[in-house]
Amino acid sequence: MDYSLYPRHDVLCIDMRSFYASVEAVKLGLDPMKVMLAVVGDPNRSGSIVLAASPALKRKYGISNVSRFYELPKDPDIVIAPAHMADYLKVSTEITKLLNRYAPKEAIHVYSVDEVWVTVNGLERLFGSPREIAEKIKQDIFESFGLTCSIGIGDNKFLAKVAMDLHAKKSGIAECRYEDVKEKLWPAPIEKIWGIGSRMKHNLNRMGIVNLGQIANFKLALLKKRFGVMGEQLYWHAWGIDLSPVFGDFTRPEQKGFGHGISLLRDYTGEEVAVCILDLSEEVCRRARTANKVGKTIHLGISYSKETRGGFSRSQSIHIPTNVTMDVYQVCMHLFRKFYDGASKIRHVYVTLDNLFEKGETQLDLFEDRAKKNDIGYVMDAIRDKYGSTAILRASSYTDAGITIDRSGKIGGHYA
Repeated sequence: MDYSLYPRHDVLCIDMRSFYASVEAVKLGLDPMKVMLAVVGDPNRSGSIVLAASPALKRKYGISNVSRFYELPKDPDIVIAPAHMADYLKVSTEITKLLNRYAPKEAIHVYSVDEVWVTVNGLERLFGSPREIAEKIKQDIFESFGLTCSIGIGDNKFLAKVAMDLHAKKSGIAECRYEDVKEKLWPAPIEKIWGIGSRMKHNLNRMGIVNLGQIANFKLALLKKRFGVMGEQLYWHAWGIDLSPVFGDFTRPEQKGFGHGISLLRDYTGEEVAVCILDLSEEVCRRARTANKVGKTIHLGISYSKETRGGFSRSQSIHIPTNVTMDVYQVCMHLFRKFYDGASKIRHVYVTLDNLFEKGETQLDLFEDRAKKNDIGYVMDAIRDKYGSTAILRASSYTDAGITIDRSGKIGGHYA
């Protein structure tokens, strides 16, 4: 591979070690690297998910971020902390501000609440080599917040990310340049590589591919034929090549749809779930109205409880694009009545509005006042924007089946 044809940058990928658990440990005056601490979404529910486990808890008991509260060992040394999402977002924001001392905003790409890329091209005179910059940032974060991070360094985002994932989590700081790919990346199992999930791993294993080097030496044409554009990306990543931007506006691409779903705290009956569907339709349409969009395709997803399993996922397109709550709700209920088996308990509901258009003039209808229906939604949105998300609700939201009031106190589905 002739790497002289591809750009070289100095990119750092910074990952906060067990971020949620570390923040909770610092709040309690404990050492994040030594204490056994688990952050639980809702300690009042035995089935609540463990959102984060401290490094010590992972080492001793193998607890992962997909474990459940009831799976935690009965060890008195384990500290249980409820999730505080607002605290994590605040600390994440402050860490980003700290990084802004080293690099301009256009060189900082926040990937998630606990992970960020920073491009440090041309900063040698101010702060030293990329590794020296990484060491200073690592020390600065520890002194400012008491938190430990791992940092990968590479010629692009992919190399920085996999260097961090494969090597920096053990050594603290790791570097991988184009020339290091064969030695440092090719022996890695494919499931350890960023961007390769369980389904892709299974498909690649069926082709006899178990490590990254085998992808690099597989025929590109065959990978493209089997996986399309994803196959081409796999091939170039296996050679360490990634052309994604390292400077500029890192905003998401244009919105393709608006979706909202919930894992219910208990089993819902067919009658109760109508209230949940209405609340979700309201939130989906509120987001569409905020973006000044309307949609023609409405999707409803239903998953049954563990006892019966299964469910369905169906969509329907309508003639006139809409962002009116009751329009979406009525289509969802039509789909529900058509495909629900009539008996199973329900544990997960998802509503989506896509096939989007810019909202233009309201199309007239001889049989209903569409302008009035549109105005009602915008008025309700304005009240909520001014006085809070629960300032005005539909009566059904106050029933036991309603979900809006409970969700209003959460961030990302967890308590703030």
